[in-house]
Amino acid sequence: MTTTSAPTPSIASVGLNCPTPHSTHDCVVLGHGSGGKLSAQLFRERFLPHFDNSVLRQQGDAAVLTVGNSRLAMSTDTFVVQPLEFPGGDIGTLAVHGTVNDIAMMGARPLYLTTGFVIEEGLPMDVLDRVIASMAAAAREQGVTIVAGDTKVVERGKGDGLFINTAGIGLLDADFAPSADQARPDDVILLSGPIGRHGMAIMSAREAIGFDTTITSDTAALWPLVDALRGATAGHVHVLRDPTRGGVASALNEIAAASNTGMMLDEASIPVPPDVLAACEMLGLDPMYVANEGVLVAIVPPEHADVALAALRAHPVGANAVRIGHVVAQHPRMVVMRTHVGGTRIVDMLPGDQLPRIC
Repeated sequence: MTTTSAPTPSIASVGLNCPTPHSTHDCVVLGHGSGGKLSAQLFRERFLPHFDNSVLRQQGDAAVLTVGNSRLAMSTDTFVVQPLEFPGGDIGTLAVHGTVNDIAMMGARPLYLTTGFVIEEGLPMDVLDRVIASMAAAAREQGVTIVAGDTKVVERGKGDGLFINTAGIGLLDADFAPSADQARPDDVILLSGPIGRHGMAIMSAREAIGFDTTITSDTAALWPLVDALRGATAGHVHVLRDPTRGGVASALNEIAAASNTGMMLDEASIPVPPDVLAACEMLGLDPMYVANEGVLVAIVPPEHADVALAALRAHPVGANAVRIGHVVAQHPRMVVMRTHVGGTRIVDMLPGDQLPRIC
């Protein structure tokens, strides 16, 4: 990474808030959209009491539904990233990949998407055209069909350019059903690639940051990796999760809580590209909490770990897959990491909004 001669910006100067773990708020703050503790609190205390049902209570990346003799995965997500176009992708590709990946993390083959566009008056038509075209291309690449949509236009100054919602449906096989509560002691934790690229690519594209970098987003569809894992292990994959908002740290904390197990990580084995690490250090961020859009965590029984790792590495998106730790019975519901210097530290869930508006 190359840096400019401009003074290093402080976290406050670029509009980030200190992630102080407030437990109560009388209004919504950006941290409620972080994918960390505040997001979980918002869901648990505000939404779940009213929407409660056995499917929603699973809190998976997608809902698993039984319809007749078929099992379906259904998911929805809304994308509010700024800028709309960033190194390595745009809001359109992100919308397709995000929902495809949520469905894939349940072990389902993504089939159909719907999309809703909320467009701000004044958005240049050429920007809209590029986003639609890249969104269509991303869907075609994955064999996913966009079957319904909607558009709304809001007044100038009330929409931040463009928001996109996507919903998706996928089909599950009877013999493949990974879920967060299935992690077991001695299971091996695999990571399909380097972390932190999406979040740092977004930050590099924001004018206020003021540093030059070649970091590109890792946004990618993960179904091919999931399909490869299923085939290589004969379905013996306990957990799949794509660590988007809140990063790898928050995703592993969610799995530890759902399965009532502990996680032991090895910091030296977690791949962080040098330019991502340099950007994080400059901004005072921990790459374990930075969002990814083309990486998955797979937790597999130890006897299937080698073949699962080989299956990931055989695909270009997973070429740099590694083992990063294992599941333990000790310290249940807690993630602990052996550090580079030989000590250990607790890796908690993201408490606040380390990076806002990134997906």
